[in-house]
Amino acid sequence: MRTSDVFGVSRTLNPCSYVDRANLDARLSRILNRDVHVALKGASKSGKSWLRQKVLGSANVVQCRLGKCVEDIYVEALGNLGVSIEISHEKKNQIKGTLDASGELGIKILAKLSGTLGMQIEHSDTSSIKNLYFNLDNLKFIADTINASGRRLVIEDFHYLDLEQRKQLAFDLKTLWDYGCFVAVVGIWSQSNLLTSLNPDLTGRIEEVSVFWNEEDLRKVVDKGCGYLNLQIDKTIIGDMINDSYGNVGILQKLLLHFIEDESGIEETSGVKIWLTDFSKYESAAKYYANQLNGLYQQLAKTLSRGIRKRAQSTGIYAITLQIIMDSDDKSLLDGISRDSIHEIAYTREPRIKKGNLRSVMRKLEELQLDDANRNLVLSYDESTDSMYAVDRQLLFYRKYLSVKWPWEEMYEDAVKESLFADLDECDA
Repeated sequence: MRTSDVFGVSRTLNPCSYVDRANLDARLSRILNRDVHVALKGASKSGKSWLRQKVLGSANVVQCRLGKCVEDIYVEALGNLGVSIEISHEKKNQIKGTLDASGELGIKILAKLSGTLGMQIEHSDTSSIKNLYFNLDNLKFIADTINASGRRLVIEDFHYLDLEQRKQLAFDLKTLWDYGCFVAVVGIWSQSNLLTSLNPDLTGRIEEVSVFWNEEDLRKVVDKGCGYLNLQIDKTIIGDMINDSYGNVGILQKLLLHFIEDESGIEETSGVKIWLTDFSKYESAAKYYANQLNGLYQQLAKTLSRGIRKRAQSTGIYAITLQIIMDSDDKSLLDGISRDSIHEIAYTREPRIKKGNLRSVMRKLEELQLDDANRNLVLSYDESTDSMYAVDRQLLFYRKYLSVKWPWEEMYEDAVKESLFADLDECDA
């Protein structure tokens, strides 16, 4: 077995280094057998997708992006089933549109739902169904179509939806529950029972599951994978690896791959037990990984800087806010750095900054950091706690091993020279 078959970040589940944390597999399986929605939350690269694939292999998966609306989710979900839907609205809470179906699954589903559509449809392996007009209240047709497929709808990256779309989905989930269509929502958020807070009617209709890693779980990942490769890593090195992973299994997987294969030269299972004890090789692996991340975070810096410079007079406020966030210690970024804390520090540097102004800045930062594909969220603003979080824990690892001068440090200095600290009430935030 090759080392890369055992360790490393993979889009698909890798059984060689998959670990069932605190019997989470069985717990999630039990919940999925109940008549409830499931909310699966955890940090970026915490293994949410692997867990979902392990427990819920055959699913109808829809990925969210910034700017995506709830209707887009339904269109994509039905498209995955071979049913093309074009939605138009004429009345509130009413869905109208046109249906097309092609392929075995799509035709079979529409044939099954012909009574709902008010017409007779005959299932054919070779034909297609086009231009079926429908007028359905609420979400019954969406729910019936998903249920007819036998595949649970999974909405990934829920955190990319804006607040209004999150609220709409939370209310739709209550209606979908009424129609017996149960959904799994996956994403990054810190607040407990987020969806219930968005719609209290979901109480008792949704169960939230947190995906997190403690030291013992992470050690199991190391032990399991090393067992396949017939290796033993020094306990001190394992301890440093786990500390450097910041409770994130994705970071640990990359560190193991670089340390074992790239630095120690072990590419496959050994015929005899090998002990890895050279700490300098782990340091080299960690620095190599940090350098590999350099392009990602330098691009983040460029994307943020480009967006901030478009904010006209408010450039300085964005720059100082980012400075404070990025200079925060690891615990603050993991637990959340509050607007009060940011303002307390900012006020000592620039008294004209008002606490009320910072909320607009913190909200906008989430949008400004995203790339052209509306991905790569690193810092997230949580409305419920009024705090900023590092949702990509690789950032903490990156800044530990590389000394970085961020561009907003210079932007702040320029803003001071140019007196750009106008009140946000008077400028484009």
